[in-house]
Amino acid sequence: MLSIALRCLLLLLLGATLAAHGQSASSVYIEDLTSTELEAQIRAGKTTIIVPIGGTEQNGPHMALGKHNVRAKALAGKIALALGNALVAPVIAYVPEGSVNPPTGHMRYPGTITVPADAYRKVLESAARSFRLHGFRDIVFLGDHGDYQKDDQSVAQQLDREWAATPVRVHAIAEYYRAAADGFAKDLKSRGYTAAEIGLHAGLADTALTLAIDPRLVRSDKLQPTPPQTTLPGVSGDPRRATPELGMVGVNAIVAETTAAIRAAVASH
Repeated sequence: MLSIALRCLLLLLLGATLAAHGQSASSVYIEDLTSTELEAQIRAGKTTIIVPIGGTEQNGPHMALGKHNVRAKALAGKIALALGNALVAPVIAYVPEGSVNPPTGHMRYPGTITVPADAYRKVLESAARSFRLHGFRDIVFLGDHGDYQKDDQSVAQQLDREWAATPVRVHAIAEYYRAAADGFAKDLKSRGYTAAEIGLHAGLADTALTLAIDPRLVRSDKLQPTPPQTTLPGVSGDPRRATPELGMVGVNAIVAETTAAIRAAVASH
């Protein structure tokens, strides 16, 4: 006979396995689901699919290359939960980041990956067609990066024209990026931080958001420029006073404003 201790251990392991299965089956991320679990959720009314779009690029010496991808997935998950009828697609991590020859923008730094804008638009279009086929009615593009916002809008408008006689719509929600960039910057200024400190890329705002989502992506020992440098390479702004608490201000605003924008976009159709 099994000892009491061994039986207890087996019961604990079984419980953990069942709990993990339950969490996966109820996840908002479709990559955690089986095909039949996803089909059941769509039939039950989860007909909005959020497509988080990140990008793989340099973020100075203090922040990991996958910042946009991790942030886009985490924020999309929070937004899906707030909506209640939405699921989240896998993150699109390959996006336009500039020219290769000659290298421009972030492509001047190791690790940045770029794709042509037309190839990127084709990926968005094909993903949307896939989701329409499987029963989603509202397809939402959320871009964590500024450079491809116009491409998101272009694909959404193209597909909306094509599908005008159907109930399916594609929404490129610009409020998501505006809340992360402009809105969060204004809030930080109201708290006494300067525009030069907040920055446009990998500065205070950008770093604080990442700290709030996943602090493992930030190298705290690399935040201090080495004299005689006045700025870190590849950085616009000064990230040294970034904290997770500041970042959560931005996270909460992004989730609230994006959720409201998606609801308004869906209601308008």
